[in-house]
Amino acid sequence: MTLWVVLGTALAAAVVVVVALPFLREPAPSSDSLDALGDTDRRRLDAQEARDRALAALRELEADHRAGRVSDDDYRSVIGAVRRDAAEALRTLDAVEAGTRSGETKTG
Repeated sequence: MTLWVVLGTALAAAVVVVVALPFLREPAPSSDSLDALGDTDRRRLDAQEARDRALAALRELEADHRAGRVSDDDYRSVIGAVRRDAAEALRTLDAVEAGTRSGETKTG
């Protein structure tokens, strides 16, 4: 009887090891280097970051004005430039993305 218990326990342990082995091994990477961004991806990323910065500046200025930390005169003198920057960033991003889409359809 104890022989069967020992054999059953050994078999259960072996099955657990075989099933868990793929999860215990670290996968070997095909390469340790990260892919470098291409020119198009770099331009798109730069345009997205410029858009995010411009919109954050606009949001912050409007929040400061609503909270009373920026006077009406200061707000009026700055808001035009901030809105122009945001609009230019959006136009640039649209142009980059339009160029990317047209490039994909030509090559695709």
